[in-house]
Amino acid sequence: MKRFLRPVYYVPALILVAIVLIWSMGRSVVTDERMITVSVQKGPFVAQVISTGQLQAENATSIEVPSALSGRNLGIYEIQVTDIVEEGTVVDSGEFVASLDHSAVEELMTEAKDELEKALEGFEDAKIDTNINMSNLRDGLLDARVNVEEKKLVVEQSIYESPAVQRQAQLDLDRAERDLEQSLRNYELKQQQARYDVGRAWEEVRKSHDRIAEIEALFEALEVKAPKPGMVIYSYDRFGNKIQAGSTVSRWASTIAELPDLSSMISRTYINEIDISKVKSGQEAKIGIDAFPAKSFDGRVISVANIGQVLPDGDAKVFEVIIKLNNTDSELRPAMTTSNVITTDSLSDVCFIPLEGMFRNDTLQFVYLNNGGDWVKQIIDTGSENANYVVVEKGLDAGAEIALTVPGNADELMFEGIEIYETLKQEALEEEKKREQQEKQKPERPGPPPGFGAEGKWPMEGRRGQ
Repeated sequence: MKRFLRPVYYVPALILVAIVLIWSMGRSVVTDERMITVSVQKGPFVAQVISTGQLQAENATSIEVPSALSGRNLGIYEIQVTDIVEEGTVVDSGEFVASLDHSAVEELMTEAKDELEKALEGFEDAKIDTNINMSNLRDGLLDARVNVEEKKLVVEQSIYESPAVQRQAQLDLDRAERDLEQSLRNYELKQQQARYDVGRAWEEVRKSHDRIAEIEALFEALEVKAPKPGMVIYSYDRFGNKIQAGSTVSRWASTIAELPDLSSMISRTYINEIDISKVKSGQEAKIGIDAFPAKSFDGRVISVANIGQVLPDGDAKVFEVIIKLNNTDSELRPAMTTSNVITTDSLSDVCFIPLEGMFRNDTLQFVYLNNGGDWVKQIIDTGSENANYVVVEKGLDAGAEIALTVPGNADELMFEGIEIYETLKQEALEEEKKREQQEKQKPERPGPPPGFGAEGKWPMEGRRGQ
């Protein structure tokens, strides 16, 4: 007789199998629910770089510190702005713009007058010393001449004396004549020295007079006036801060304010080093004005900096870009904030995907592609991109489904499109070889000309004293 299993044995087994099936189905459902997918689009594509900037006049007339400040006898290297009209004030030609520190110039005038007084005293002392010294020299010269005449008389009277006496008298006369000649030379040298001392003292007086004249001219120029009609816009000091009352200006950073030409405006912006390679002169741009959201202006890039810089309070390196507005508006003012959209590329019929759908590892770019119900890692070759999308040049067709999220079994998925990776790798190698060849073809730096030492220095032809 055939025996049957009791329910107590097979019911738990059925329950266990049911639990496993439900868990597997539940896991599959959760995974599918977490997947976010999109289709590859095809059509026109516009690549853009977006940045904020500041509106400025393309041309402006500078209002600078007075040229009298650069007088070589003044010794003023910088001066403080004590008063300045409010930024945005419309002034006429010759109207007041700013005032510079009078107290510093008054102190300078006091010092200059003291120097003039000392110079005059020195000039008088030099004249008195010269008169005394030259008088003494003239007396000594007169005594030397009298001594020569006396010695001549002795020689004349010694003709009746012995030869030895006559010889001694002649020697005394020769000595007296030499003393006279030496006194004459000494007198001429002292006379030249006296002229030099007096002239030098007078030169100090003249310099003091000139310095006082320059300071007086500077006094009159401390009230800075507008060179032409216009709107006053503050300039910046060497630290990047706007000039205002209390700021310091100098002859090296001499611009206090500007009178901009509002008929031609530019937007000065800074692009990060990641996007700067996409920006070129001549590219079209759309400029929005934050103060007037309803207004926008067409423009074009006219300048791209070759050297990056780090802005104050920033860490990343940026490059200055100048965008010129094609037209302007009477409401536009310098220093307004702009929103710039630079069109770096415009394509008519290409495939593109959201940036969120592109993934990277150390060597390549790929997407998660639905390949007939199975997910694979599809290697792609990308092109232009904008703020939201990137062009796919190889690896995807229009309408293909890709994931914007990482599948749960991503580590188990295989790569497809290895040939694209190999092509990109080969192109990179060829580009590297081309660069190396270009470096080799560059002309070598010329060596030092004949006669130079090993370190490019002129050899010593001889030592002093040899």
